[in-house]
Amino acid sequence: MKNIKKLTLIILSGFFLNSCTEEAILDLEPINNISIDAAFSSPSLIESSVNGMYNAAAIGQYNSTSPNGGRGYIWGAAFIQQNDCRGEDVVNTATFYQLTYTGTYDATTANNVYYWVDGYRLINRCNLVIEGVTNAVNSGIISSAVGDNYIGQAKFLRAITHFELLIHFARPYQFTSGATHPGIPYREVGINTQAEIDSESSRGRNTVAECYTKIISDLNDAESKITTNNLNYASKNAAIAFKTRVYLHKRDWDNVIVEGNKLTSYSLTATPVGPFANSYSNTESIFSIKHSAAMNPGVNAALASQYKRRLLVAISPIIWRDPSWLVDDKRREEGVMVFTSAGRKYTYKYKDETNYTDAAPIIRYAEVILNMAEAQARKSSPDLPTALSLLNQVRNRSLADVATQAYTSSSYSDATSLVGLILKERRIEFLMEGKRWADIHRLQGDNMHPIDGIPGKRANGNPAASEYTLGTPYAGPLGVAPIPGSDFRFLWPIPQIEINVNPTLAAQQNPGW
Repeated sequence: MKNIKKLTLIILSGFFLNSCTEEAILDLEPINNISIDAAFSSPSLIESSVNGMYNAAAIGQYNSTSPNGGRGYIWGAAFIQQNDCRGEDVVNTATFYQLTYTGTYDATTANNVYYWVDGYRLINRCNLVIEGVTNAVNSGIISSAVGDNYIGQAKFLRAITHFELLIHFARPYQFTSGATHPGIPYREVGINTQAEIDSESSRGRNTVAECYTKIISDLNDAESKITTNNLNYASKNAAIAFKTRVYLHKRDWDNVIVEGNKLTSYSLTATPVGPFANSYSNTESIFSIKHSAAMNPGVNAALASQYKRRLLVAISPIIWRDPSWLVDDKRREEGVMVFTSAGRKYTYKYKDETNYTDAAPIIRYAEVILNMAEAQARKSSPDLPTALSLLNQVRNRSLADVATQAYTSSSYSDATSLVGLILKERRIEFLMEGKRWADIHRLQGDNMHPIDGIPGKRANGNPAASEYTLGTPYAGPLGVAPIPGSDFRFLWPIPQIEINVNPTLAAQQNPGW
């Protein structure tokens, strides 16, 4: 597929432009206002439509009418930044992410509003691609093999986007027996006509269990249909890898292992910087969102802009001084994995502060390995030696002296303590990759290592250099108080602009909002 940007679907609040204009508009450059039928009328236009779907995943639209006005919602920079700032392992140094960081958002706050809006925009694009490609195959415009490949990619993006929305707007799977509590609307209709808008505008929330069933079904279809093998497009292996994440949240340990064992063509890079030294060609990255000089979220969102050039998010002293993170661990290496400014520590995973071309890492093989390690330790008949071996695969490459620093059977006493080592390793390995919130979410009420709500954080602002002195755990003040799991702020509210036009969702708003 050509790396081109031609298709822009302008939809607000999932599929609404605003309360007065409820229609979807396709803007195909250089042809304006092309109809859906025309967009899928030739192989080249179909390819452009699919590329537009990926551009929507990378950039989003945020509150701009410009095709390039997005801020990386939902799978570009915003996925990483918002998930980082919901956790305690970073420090928001300015006001940019303060509402997310401090939990002072509401139903009109832009960051969480446009997570939902651009998420459902992308889902609608996926549904339009599925329907348009299906019709094109039936009309003989493209072959069924080509069509299946496109449909599989659209189902992959539809599945992972619903899943991502689920962990921000709904309680975790184990919150009720059978996961019967409210999830999010699982949208499978491409909205392009007034009749479709009318029918979908009253759709309510599926249960969490129903959402998981549909997510896994879409990922299974993606696995069976996709033939593309490209890091920056959905692949069969990306669908498999993502299933290990979904099953981990579902606490289906056996299926985490089944899916993870399918992935035999990936290997960890020799050093921890490998996936970031060349984010578009390495043995470990499974699915990443591509950015280029001409296609990136810009100065207000691009990863290297926010995390390197503008220094808007620092590594927190809470994790930096954690004694489990060895002083000579290679993931502390100055100018390679981190850098220092005014004594504060920042990630150096995203390096291109000029053209913003760093890929946004969505899932890499290190995550699959740690997902499997945790599943092996948690399953009904734990396999602790295998769990330990998998954990060490990831950790050992970062050790200065594997012979003396690697974990052994004496490093843990039982399954619970081994899971604790795995969870801490996740915090270190995936620091500043947008993974922390997902773990906070799924560990609510956990039987081994429960987290209650959102942990307390270092105060918003610039930590002093002395706060990064190694040797003892961070014991300084937590300027952002923890939010209990029972607190309504644990979940983001359904956006006001959505409930204004959907009476069903208005009656299903998350409690407390």
